[in-house]
Amino acid sequence: MDKRMKLHQYFLEWMNLYKRGAVREVTFKKYIMTHRHLVGLAPELRLEEIDRLEYQQILNDYAQTHEKQTVMDFHRHLRSALIDAMEENLIDKDPTRKAIIKGRKPGFHKPKFLNQKELQLLLDNLELTDGELTWDYFILLVAKTGLRFSEALGLTPADFDFARQTLNVSKTWDYKSNVPRFAPTKNESSKRRIQLDWQTVIQFAQITKGLPLDDPIFVRGKVYNDTVNHWLERLCKRAEIPVISVHGLRHTHASLLLYSGVSIASVARRLGHSNMNTTQQTYLHIIQELENQDNDKVMKHLASLI
Repeated sequence: MDKRMKLHQYFLEWMNLYKRGAVREVTFKKYIMTHRHLVGLAPELRLEEIDRLEYQQILNDYAQTHEKQTVMDFHRHLRSALIDAMEENLIDKDPTRKAIIKGRKPGFHKPKFLNQKELQLLLDNLELTDGELTWDYFILLVAKTGLRFSEALGLTPADFDFARQTLNVSKTWDYKSNVPRFAPTKNESSKRRIQLDWQTVIQFAQITKGLPLDDPIFVRGKVYNDTVNHWLERLCKRAEIPVISVHGLRHTHASLLLYSGVSIASVARRLGHSNMNTTQQTYLHIIQELENQDNDKVMKHLASLI
């Protein structure tokens, strides 16, 4: 590698050297997309030519067609590569320093979570028929556990410990692969045991009885995220509540736990977050709201001491 190498060529070699095999396949595909965009945005730009102005222009051009959060992800990928290039003396200064992240106005997004009344209306509209594991059961389980989509798909009857009322999360289902199969969890912290309520235990003890212990209980051929989201959308409309995604059920689960007074540490463990910072950043608005409520309680307590 030398300074005359084109930026996108360096990024390609860098991601294959440092990221391939070190991150999950779905994550590596995001680096591939970053490389494709970089080829289009700066096809001739060389490492020796990159400076803060050139870098900011790349971000600005990318931001014209992408929302701010997507631009931030694009920036993180490029910045990681360019920091390594600087350490290898391929560039003299960090061109990403003080970069300004822009982005187009966000389009319509589904609500991130439901409130407790809305969730109850959704659950009331589930048709939990005996003897058939429909997507209604899948939606119920995600709502009750906060599982990720791929984690819920990867569940087998052997993962349920009905005597201890726990669910063992130790793998996922790689539904995006051309050959769907079991895959590792997102990280080590994602391996966890989740406590189940007695109603869920009874429902799944009955519905999984007699099924092969090591086969995924929800997988019947090729599974698509959109299929389940459309199923959930119909249920939301039937219940006359905001339409959310399956991932929104995970947010709903965490949000309601926080509102009920469960600690951030416990919620983080239940969700399988690698650290509490992830939980705090994701649910910052809820945490701030709860802190305001706590401040009101503190003031009322102090006032009562007169």
